[in-house]
Amino acid sequence: MILSDAKIRAEMERGRIVIRPFRPESLGTNSYDVHLGPYLAVYRTPALDARRANPVREFRIPPTGYVLVPGQLYLGVTEEYTETHGYVPFLEGKSSVGRLGIDIHSTAGKGDEGFCNYWTLEMSVKVPVRIYAGMPVGQLIYFEISGAVERSYSRKRSAKYRRVSAHPTPSRMYLNFPRDRRGPHRTRPAQKK
Repeated sequence: MILSDAKIRAEMERGRIVIRPFRPESLGTNSYDVHLGPYLAVYRTPALDARRANPVREFRIPPTGYVLVPGQLYLGVTEEYTETHGYVPFLEGKSSVGRLGIDIHSTAGKGDEGFCNYWTLEMSVKVPVRIYAGMPVGQLIYFEISGAVERSYSRKRSAKYRRVSAHPTPSRMYLNFPRDRRGPHRTRPAQKK
């Protein structure tokens, strides 16, 4: 079941949902609107490697806005820091943003119970669009969990996105590969005979 506005407020009072900063006017009937933070990042190379850390170039969105162009992946970040305990948060794009041809995530709309961080956005556009820091960009929806959670995301040693950052976080897929198999250029040291 999806939490209503009253239930979201009640769970915030209990500390099970944290949204900072919290804007009362951003609380919808059964969701909370999040806003685009001041930073964007783009990968420095045109071809990415899933087995390596891919460097990014980060920049601040100017007050006059920034035009996103088709064919480029942008990493954005929410203005809001959130925590969710006992529920599963989903981040979806706002319909007004979708009607501008902006996608705010490629595949990662579902958060985990115990996620405590800012949300990195994987943004792309269908047509050139000027965006602005602080604009409403998505909405958080909270789902109830059936059953006990054995390991919260905040306690999982394997969780790759626990380090709190108000900046876009690039992919850490490379951490899924064993150290000696992270790429074709990495070799084991020669054995002494």
